[in-house]
Amino acid sequence: MRREHTLPTPADTHALGVELAGLLAAGDLLVLSGPLGAGKTALTQGIGAGLGVRGPVTSPTFVLARVHRDGRLPLVHVDAYRLGGLADVEDLDLDASTAESVTVVEWGHGLVEQLADEHLLVELDRGDDGEARTARLVPHGPSWERRLAG
Repeated sequence: MRREHTLPTPADTHALGVELAGLLAAGDLLVLSGPLGAGKTALTQGIGAGLGVRGPVTSPTFVLARVHRDGRLPLVHVDAYRLGGLADVEDLDLDASTAESVTVVEWGHGLVEQLADEHLLVELDRGDDGEARTARLVPHGPSWERRLAG
């Protein structure tokens, strides 16, 4: 899988999520970073679709975390935007579900990497035109290096 992606439309961002879902296994952690409107939720919706989640995958901004159990693997979707630091992450008790789930954390860069031995950082950005997005996949750990290379 390429490590750099140009995503002209939200549908392209969704499609990248579906493609990423095909690489996912229980215990995986994906950390999504990027400014507001960069496509973090659209990417997570694609991951949910690729995992076979039947219900809507919406931003957990106000509830902080949502668990979708109806797919190939449980999807834990976290919005860390309002979390103040590591203590707030620990209060969510995410490590209780990470071993059997795929955990996707929006705004989690610098906060949640300790939840797993390896993780995939997805850096999303908006283009100057406000429409096209870019995604850069940054593997942390040999398993992610292999999966992206394969």
